[in-house]
Amino acid sequence: MVSSNKLSMVLLLSIFLQEIMGEMTCENLPVDVCAFSVASSGKRCLLENFKNGDGQMEFQCSSSEVVVPMMADHIESQSCIAACGVDRKTVGISSDALLEPQFTSMLCSKDCFFYCPNIVDLYFNLAAGEGVFLPDLCEKQRTNPHRAMLELSSSSAGQVAIESAPGPASVSAFDLSIASAPAFAPAPARHSF
Repeated sequence: MVSSNKLSMVLLLSIFLQEIMGEMTCENLPVDVCAFSVASSGKRCLLENFKNGDGQMEFQCSSSEVVVPMMADHIESQSCIAACGVDRKTVGISSDALLEPQFTSMLCSKDCFFYCPNIVDLYFNLAAGEGVFLPDLCEKQRTNPHRAMLELSSSSAGQVAIESAPGPASVSAFDLSIASAPAFAPAPARHSF
């Protein structure tokens, strides 16, 4: 496991290199900060694995086709990685994680949902691909977690990978009590639970 100090140094080095080189590209990011980052182009970065010539598994960072223009040049913070329960070693991203009650609970937590817009935007779009409105799922998660998982699993016709998730039309603040909110990812807002 990477120590907090080592990861902080990698983040600082990545930011320093970005300043020198101008644009941040996924392909130039270290694999330790690839997942949940967004390049200067606005494309989400994906961690991919492959077998090298010796048959050993290696990782590389590459650009997805999903564009998130309002998040360009973003390397996700360690505090958001921890608050949202995601892992920087995640290879690809799918909606499967939304079926795990512990993950959904962390994603819907105040510390993640209202302060980590990049991660929330990603899972908002993955949930939308499954026909689920993430704020509604989070409300159900807080009031009846078992029912929320049943409804999510019954609404899923299949799992949607990040490459097929649409980017947000725009970003706005929202109120969890409004069920008819627009179908795009919310901006961070302060709400009490």
